[in-house]
Amino acid sequence: MEFDPKTNKRRSLRLKNYDYSRTGAYFVTVCVRKRLCLFGDIVEGRMNASAPGEMVAKAWHDLPGHYAGVNVDSFVLMPNHIHGIVVLNPNSVGAAPCGRPSFVTVANAGQPRGVGPTNEKRLALPDVIHRFKSWTTKLYSDGVRRHQRPPFPGQLWQRNYYEHVIRDDDDLEKIREYIFTNPYTWDTDTENPARARHAVPLQGGTR
Repeated sequence: MEFDPKTNKRRSLRLKNYDYSRTGAYFVTVCVRKRLCLFGDIVEGRMNASAPGEMVAKAWHDLPGHYAGVNVDSFVLMPNHIHGIVVLNPNSVGAAPCGRPSFVTVANAGQPRGVGPTNEKRLALPDVIHRFKSWTTKLYSDGVRRHQRPPFPGQLWQRNYYEHVIRDDDDLEKIREYIFTNPYTWDTDTENPARARHAVPLQGGTR
């Protein structure tokens, strides 16, 4: 059975009493507040990243260099949200424990200004997302001041995010395929402001 975004994308599959610091792979979706399309646009199934979008993509792929035991697998930048796989494995650096990574990135990713935070403590998934949000918010705010980038009202990211524990290799491959093909389905994506009339609020973690 294929990964079904109608079932999996809009409802958190967060497990009650699950330890989200456990070694494993996690699929996450993080959305811009109010669905503002700050990261670029999609034309004919191809994501054209803005400067803030390039910064966000770069920050995501830099996570393993700043946090011990944190790796990243497939990723896609969308106009107002991101999809990605976070791999937590304190005994490994730079390689996913559940298969060969396949990265989906925007072309010509830019270099963000400044240096990201560092932390030697083992992080749980909510900690990783919280730090990613805080780091990218600071970088984006710096860009607003220095480069007149479009401002965001209040907060850059929605408070909630979606997460799904990847259970096996079949699950991993289905989610990788979903991430890879996501730009091609933008016209019908409920995060697309043009198609958001009946969107269901994102549920899940609160970092």
